[in-house]
Amino acid sequence: MDLITKAPKGTADLTPAQTAKWRWAERTLISEAELNGFAEIRVPAFEHTELFQRGMGDVTDVVEKQMYTFEDKAGRSVTLRPEGTAGVVRAMLENGLYNAGYPVKLYYNMPCYRYEKPQAGRMREFRTFGVEMFGAAEPAADAQLIAMALSAFRRMGLHDVGLQLNSIGCAACRKEYHQALKGYFSARKEGLCPTCLSRLDKNPMRILDCKSPDCQVIAAGAPKITDYLCEDCKAHFGQVQACLTALGIEFTLDSGLVRGLDYYTRTVFEFPSKSLGFALGGGGRYDGLVEQIGGSPTPALGFGLGMDRLMLALEEQKVEFPEPVKAEVFIAAMGDEAQIKALSLVNALHTCGVPADCDVCGRGLKAQMKYAGKIGAKYSLVLGGDELAAGKAQLKRMSDGTTREISIGGSFI
Repeated sequence: MDLITKAPKGTADLTPAQTAKWRWAERTLISEAELNGFAEIRVPAFEHTELFQRGMGDVTDVVEKQMYTFEDKAGRSVTLRPEGTAGVVRAMLENGLYNAGYPVKLYYNMPCYRYEKPQAGRMREFRTFGVEMFGAAEPAADAQLIAMALSAFRRMGLHDVGLQLNSIGCAACRKEYHQALKGYFSARKEGLCPTCLSRLDKNPMRILDCKSPDCQVIAAGAPKITDYLCEDCKAHFGQVQACLTALGIEFTLDSGLVRGLDYYTRTVFEFPSKSLGFALGGGGRYDGLVEQIGGSPTPALGFGLGMDRLMLALEEQKVEFPEPVKAEVFIAAMGDEAQIKALSLVNALHTCGVPADCDVCGRGLKAQMKYAGKIGAKYSLVLGGDELAAGKAQLKRMSDGTTREISIGGSFI
């Protein structure tokens, strides 16, 4: 087959067989979110570029290297969303959702876009399930969010997902910490990659997140943020841990965990998959982001799960997915009059919520029955002139060939 083009690099088609699995996973996540009082929000696929530059930080890898940014016909710079949080914060403020009272709890399931090297679980168009909570400053909110994600993993049959936890403090903590990092890395800057050299003055914490092996070796000996936490941040982090322990949730403290975006404050976390060797998602607090985007100072937190990675984990763990919906009845028709009757019967079954189908390709009877087997129909019904005249037909169970006579007059119900 000589196609004029193929799917762009870093994108993937989801066939019906795959989509059935994705929908099951998405429904599980949605169910868990709604159990916890979250409601769905949908935001545009593109935003004005300054939203992401302001919210995510102009020295992050995402903003510097990975955003799909272009000018529209009016010459305005717009960007395909590289993540969900900034757009949801903007929408929450613009639509006044805070007027209904705090906390505002929102979830979303959306494609996002980043220009990076495609690899397993990391695509240029990737799908994210995320939740955001606004107006909740208490450590209990951090624990509730984490517990919700872990509960969803368990419901899907994923039992190898861990929890890595850290606190990166508030702006006051990080001011002193940045000075300590700057001094440490400045003494070792000959070993840093060019990207990290550019980060040294602007945001040395980003060096801790570098994927260069040389930078990782240097970063391993860097000062730890937990040694610089103020009393309030230290107390908050301790209470988060106490809440998680009370919920029976195991976690690992990782002082090198900083996440990849500048808006995070205090609690940050990731959900590593032991079998895959990478995180299925993560999140944390971003208590300053709402104000940065133009709102009043508002505590906030959230997480995002990479659906592509989640599906890889489900396959790796050999999770049994529910069977997709199949036709209960396939009606094979012979002749124009029978075809019209078949359509009528199928429509009557649909009004009762019964999956049903009939031939629309002009196949012969043998081919129609073969097709009924291919789609996994539980029953088949053959309509011809004799059946129409008698107002009756034989309903056949496809698995064993047993039949019983039914009426096809009236509404068929």
